Amino acid sequence: MTVKASIERKLTEGLSPEILVVVDESNRHVGHAGHKPGGETHFNVQVVSAAFAGKSRVDRHRLVNALLADELAGPVHALALVTKAPGEV
Repeated sequence: MTVKASIERKLTEGLSPEILVVVDESNRHVGHAGHKPGGETHFNVQVVSAAFAGKSRVDRHRLVNALLADELAGPVHALALVTKAPGEV
């Protein structure tokens, strides 16, 4: 399973998102810290989920980071997040 597919699966299972967009931006970081040939090191994630309702931005990011702990401890060097509750879009 690719890192992108793992991220999508874990966020779908953990957050039941209305919107989930996961983009591998590794190609934009060639020569930067953490980049590896083949990519899958730098991701941009946009997620809209009712699980974020009433939570601060920090709490939303902590929730995502907890779901992706294995990826963040291993292959993922950078993770850019946009986290919103329904109606905040």
